[in-house]
Order: sequence, then structure tokens, then C-alpha cells
Amino acid sequence: MRLGIVASRFNQAICGKLVDGARAEAHKLKAECTVISVPGALEIPIALQWMAQSGRFDALVALGVVIRGDTYHFEVVCNESARGVMDVALEFGLPIANGILTTQDEAQANARLDKGAEAVRVAVEMAKLRGSAHENR
Repeated sequence: MRLGIVASRFNQAICGKLVDGARAEAHKLKAECTVISVPGALEIPIALQWMAQSGRFDALVALGVVIRGDTYHFEVVCNESARGVMDVALEFGLPIANGILTTQDEAQANARLDKGAEAVRVAVEMAKLRGSAHENR
């Protein structure tokens, strides 16, 4: 199983912990894991697209942390990053687990650090499902 993970560097202290959990879960599931980082959540979809185009991965994982601020920018980043992740998944027919946290504050984000590992579990499960769906054609 080959997983590609794209992680945002924005809110690095929290996102780094998501990545650590994702790597540990990938290791536990005996999945080969490649991690690349991008500046923020809005850059995640294009990096996922590049990984999908490579044909080297069975599934992908998007990791990031978007914390509400005082402006409408929060909604733009949350909605557009999620849309971009889904667009790539549908365009390539490749499982992509969306582990981009969208929270009101840092405390909520820190309470969800298990989402990195959870995203890896989802990606692996969906990759296996995709493989069995292709076998049953």
C-alpha cells in the first residue's frame, strides 16, 4: 500500500502532530508513506493533483489546520480546500481522505489530533475497496 500525504505548514505546531499520527498509523498498517508539505490549506489540492498524476499512490491524505479568525477568509479556505480535495478524488478516481481540520480555536484543533491517524485508516480502507471493486469488474 502506497500512501501520499500532503500537509499544510500553516499552524505547524498542530499540523505537525497530525502528520506524526498519520505516519505512525501508516507504519502500523504497513503502508509506505510519502509526505510533502505545502504552505497552507489552499495549496493542498494542487499538490494532491500532482501526486495523483504520478500514478505512484494507492490513496492520498490531506492534512491541515484552519482556525477561524476575524474575517470571512476562514470560510473561503475551508470551503475551497475541501472542494479542491474532492475535485481531485473524483477526477482521478483515487481515494483521498480529507484530514483538514476546520475549528473555532486551537483548543478544538488540539482535541482532534487523532484525525491524522484516522485519515490514514480511511485512505487505506478506501484503497482496498477500490482494489476489490476493480477485481470484480
